[in-house]
Amino acid sequence: MLSKLFILCFLSAPLFAQPLFKDVTQEVGVNHQFRVFEGMFGGGACAFDYDNDGDQDLFITGGMNDDVLYRNNGKGQFANVYEKSGLSVTRGFVTQGVAAADVNRDGWVDLFVTTITTKGKKQPIPRARNLLLLNNGNGTFRDATQAYGLDQLIAFSTGASFGDVNADGYPDLYVGNYFNAFTGNLTYINDATIVSATQTAKGYLLINKGGKRFEDLYDDYGLTHKGFGFGAIFTDYDNDADQDLMVNHDFGYKRTPNLLLQNQFSDREFRDVAPELKLDLPINSMGTAVADVNNDGLLDYYFTNIRFNRMMVSQGPGKPYLDKTREMGMTWIGISWGANFADFDHDGDLDLFVANGDLNPNCVPMADFYFENVGNRNPAQPQFQDNAHLHGLKDYGIGRGSVTFDADNDGDLDLLVVNQKPVLDYPVPSVTHFYRNDGAKGNWLKIALKGLQAESHGIGSRIEVVVGGRRMLREIDGGASSHISQNSTIAHFGLGNTAVIDSIIVTWTGGKRQILTKQKINTLLTISEIPEESAINWSLLAVVGLLGGLSVFMAMRYRHGRVVRHS
Repeated sequence: MLSKLFILCFLSAPLFAQPLFKDVTQEVGVNHQFRVFEGMFGGGACAFDYDNDGDQDLFITGGMNDDVLYRNNGKGQFANVYEKSGLSVTRGFVTQGVAAADVNRDGWVDLFVTTITTKGKKQPIPRARNLLLLNNGNGTFRDATQAYGLDQLIAFSTGASFGDVNADGYPDLYVGNYFNAFTGNLTYINDATIVSATQTAKGYLLINKGGKRFEDLYDDYGLTHKGFGFGAIFTDYDNDADQDLMVNHDFGYKRTPNLLLQNQFSDREFRDVAPELKLDLPINSMGTAVADVNNDGLLDYYFTNIRFNRMMVSQGPGKPYLDKTREMGMTWIGISWGANFADFDHDGDLDLFVANGDLNPNCVPMADFYFENVGNRNPAQPQFQDNAHLHGLKDYGIGRGSVTFDADNDGDLDLLVVNQKPVLDYPVPSVTHFYRNDGAKGNWLKIALKGLQAESHGIGSRIEVVVGGRRMLREIDGGASSHISQNSTIAHFGLGNTAVIDSIIVTWTGGKRQILTKQKINTLLTISEIPEESAINWSLLAVVGLLGGLSVFMAMRYRHGRVVRHS
């Protein structure tokens, strides 16, 4: 009897553990709710440092409500400075998603905001331009949409993502578009209404011309697909140091499924390899979270969907991805949008947050998911369990975009979830929530990149941290991850009890690599790119490897590039 009681107490122990997250939305000054114009659409956020003070700020779209720009005071307290920021131009549009990058490489992060129409009167779809807002470096922004040649691109746009397609150091843009033409309104979203809009839309592939303008080269890169686009993520799925595109499509089972567009750099071409890799998913693909979930050096992808999400795991170059959703314990049913992989608890493996919300206005409350990695601390065999109720994530609002970032600079990752205002009566509050991480234990490391020849914040570059034979991989987010949102560009690693980092390997977009050793933990490390002329060629690298670093170099699974090593 006593032994059974002991076992019961042991198994129940997590129920009494301190929750990871605390809802401090009002306490920190967040007061936001996304209001839809038509149907389900909208609700993106971006974590970025717009004033270069070292703290992560927030931009959140408002739809029919005003957008917000929350300035962080350095301690995780936010003040809405939208009115004095020069961003009031967005007030005239029904905004949707947002992404940020240093478009002109002047040292200040700029914003790109997607829209579906102007406010004030209904128009047929497509109805509005998107907005490029350049950072003036004094706390304000200016509308540069026309100056950068984007004012004639009129569309119903959803997610935007920055990436460096041609590895020239200037961030390019992919914009997902949902419709080409549709008359009437979308007050009530349903299958028949959407799919009756037979004119699906091309996306935009906007190539940055030296930081001075953008040019839509969608057709030039061999792209012909049309679909109900929710944007795409730039990601290097094949480890060749250029950026490919994972495109999310709604109603993929009736129109265009998801695409994986392999970058043929240095040729000006993308090739769809989704069918051969089993990633042409015929689902309602709302968003994507990217991570090396099993620490094998290959990136895996989690797709949100209506009902059943998909955890697609890489099996190696050229091999089809496998659906490991059931095997990993993720077969919970919801209507999912945002999704974020992160080591929220600092135990050395990746957990997953998923934002859920019904199709506004016909809404049934549904809780968000927090898939805690409980795989017996074996990174190669992750197992997940939905422990949202244990960790303070009990919200039943109408969730959309979600982002992770360290708001209070204490080393752990906090979480913001955008919620929509219900169109009809709804039994629980539905407002945007900020969850502060108060429960993470263990060591950590944050890494910010400073590109010289690569994109200035390292967007699309990859960082590996090697500890005790374990290799942890992160890819720097350029936007449209989660759902039409963008996480912080600062990479985060939970280290558990590890006190010594064996090495840090940075692979910059374009292929150059740097290796660092003897780095401190529990700190923010900024890694600046070494100039090309300082790179060590492969013959010298082989000699260095034989002298003591061979295991690190041999573990690299890349096809080209140069390496710089320093401590």
